[in-house]
Amino acid sequence: MLRRFLWPALALAALPCLMALAGCGGVLANSPNGDVARRGSSNGIFSISPGAAAIDTNCTGCNATSPSGSTVEIFTATLNSGKPADVTWSLPKGGTYGSITADGEYTPPSYLTADSLQVTVTAALASNPNITASATISVTPGFLQPLTPENVAVGSGGTVAITGYIAEAGGTTGIHYALSDTSTGSSGGQGALGAANCVRGGQAFTYCTVTYTAPASVSTTNDTYVVATVGASSSRQSAVVLLNAAGVDSNPASHQEQLSTPMALGSSGGNNNDYDTQGAQIADCCSGTLGALIQNANGTQYLLSNNHVLARSDQAKAGDEIIQPGLIDNNCSPYGNGGTEIPVGTLTAWAPIDSPATDVDAAIAQVESGAVNPSGAILELGARQSNGTLAAAPPGVSSTGGKGETASLNMTVAKSGRTTGLTCASISALSLDVQVSYYANCAETKPYYTKNYRNQIAITGNQFSDAGDSGSLVVDSSNAEPVGLFFAGGVDQAGQSQGVANPAPEVLSELAAQAGNGASYRFVGTSDHPVSCLDYGDSTAVAAQARTLSGAEVDRAQPAFTQARALVNPSTGILGVAAGKSSDSAGQAAVIVYVDANLNATVPATIDGVRTVVIPATPQAVAAGTAPTSVLGLGALPALPAAVVTQAIAVKQQIAQNLMRQNPAFFGVGVGQSLDNPKDAALVIYVDRSQVPGTLPATIEGLRTRYVVMERLHVTRAYARGVQRRSRCMIHPTSPPAPGYGLLPSGEPAKRNAF
Repeated sequence: MLRRFLWPALALAALPCLMALAGCGGVLANSPNGDVARRGSSNGIFSISPGAAAIDTNCTGCNATSPSGSTVEIFTATLNSGKPADVTWSLPKGGTYGSITADGEYTPPSYLTADSLQVTVTAALASNPNITASATISVTPGFLQPLTPENVAVGSGGTVAITGYIAEAGGTTGIHYALSDTSTGSSGGQGALGAANCVRGGQAFTYCTVTYTAPASVSTTNDTYVVATVGASSSRQSAVVLLNAAGVDSNPASHQEQLSTPMALGSSGGNNNDYDTQGAQIADCCSGTLGALIQNANGTQYLLSNNHVLARSDQAKAGDEIIQPGLIDNNCSPYGNGGTEIPVGTLTAWAPIDSPATDVDAAIAQVESGAVNPSGAILELGARQSNGTLAAAPPGVSSTGGKGETASLNMTVAKSGRTTGLTCASISALSLDVQVSYYANCAETKPYYTKNYRNQIAITGNQFSDAGDSGSLVVDSSNAEPVGLFFAGGVDQAGQSQGVANPAPEVLSELAAQAGNGASYRFVGTSDHPVSCLDYGDSTAVAAQARTLSGAEVDRAQPAFTQARALVNPSTGILGVAAGKSSDSAGQAAVIVYVDANLNATVPATIDGVRTVVIPATPQAVAAGTAPTSVLGLGALPALPAAVVTQAIAVKQQIAQNLMRQNPAFFGVGVGQSLDNPKDAALVIYVDRSQVPGTLPATIEGLRTRYVVMERLHVTRAYARGVQRRSRCMIHPTSPPAPGYGLLPSGEPAKRNAF
């Protein structure tokens, strides 16, 4: 969600790149079968499986994935006796074919030089290497990468250029763009698309750009999608366009550019040393967001962001240079070593991640003189300007004296971040205890620490955040008061963005404790003011109601539905019952109980173990069969009484840690509002999608449960779908090369994060 955004470094300037960082490909691949002869998948002694395979690198769910999320194919070798064969795995030499481990796990290359690639995988018997078997794997269609920008807001008649990259140097592949009402469709949508313009080259990835134009009139704010596909692949990428009646034009690209000084915050930035090396070469780099400005009692000002952005997850040292933009937006070229970034601060202090006594992911850097706008202005946090864009503005501090506001359930919040720009969403859970994993390097091959955070803030909303937004300040959209510091997130099973933030008052408190000597900090800002919210919506209930129930689930609910009929009694406020679906636990059947809104009907959370969905209705609508089947269409959820939330938090605090210990799949527990009965609080439980238990309790300790199924959170990669690669270029040296010093051997792919 979402620490530092990771890209590999660009190649030396001697190897030209096409415009817009299209990438450097290296030497083109040769025939995949030139070095190893085909021998078939069986040889009379052992066989390998599969004998033939295909990897569609863009297709979510079509391939196996490694623990890091990379697309892989698993090969096995078996003796004729049925026992595992001891073999050595290999690929052809001299070209770009990917890699294979000693265990037979094949990973495709990071780029292609043709529209498809046939790779021969060979297994040689360890006791006699002359005895071999082979298989062929087809790699297609060229790694369509996430579109740029992934989200954008436009008003009536607005235009925006959208670009997609294919990790393919040369070839003839292009990208087809279509408008759609959904992120996976191919028709509908609003506005118009121009003709796609593709650029291809032997030393740069193919990229195709299309211009989107909004309708001449936008009366209602809604989403439309630009969907990209490659060839006959079933996979697709999409950019969501927020057509807004307010006429706001907002493109996250402005947050990734190098800014003039004194600069505004909410922009790309990070530690100048935030890169990985391979020998004497920079292999990849990562960065995040410079979130806000704080100051101590003496008036000394500091940049505020996450520990993992500024202090590299405890790996940095005080005095490190903090730069803008981050390395990811400047070819992974550090300042002082070919990079043109601007030094904006020096790392001063951070709350250690590896300490069980800390509950924030935060760090500060003392501001370089003249580098940062001293008012604390943040990109797009201000009012709409005459050209449709949003002005930079400081956060509000007048209500709290700069100490930050306490979050409340369903509060609409905004953040201004490097990757998705200005976005708004709602606080979906309070008092969240959650496990978040950290790594000691950008590529996330060196696990560092899994931290158990307590009492965090959960935020749910489409397109609220993405990798690189770490460190963004989260503010109350009604007054711009600081509420939290965004540090982790991901996408759940239904494609909904889930984010986590440290409470703002706790951030200041823990940083002051680290500084010691009675230090205190406050946010730098101005009088409270509203934020022009760009809200892409919340599709949690929509996705749950769209999910088809299994036959077994329908059968399980039938006895409960029969029992529920006995509850119907208009004099007690229960008007009728019907079969339905739960929005708190997608995929589970439920009994809908219609209640008179004027009476306080008592409805159990479950009937015979089946969840109930409580919906206010009229007797006429129930009799006519026109009453709603979920909370959809009922408008904003009613506010939960403070006493109900407080009581639920008390229960959660007693059971959360034991619940996560007893259920290894549970990695977070907080308190939110039930979508099945909005008058009830619910335990919001985050579930590892790779190990969902066979049974998910409908209630725990008398509270309803609401499940969020997704990959485990860590600060760079937490997507539920198959992770996409964003590498565009080859790696380059960490310092100017000596005479004769060149790139890695041809065919060795750039090392990169699968995010």
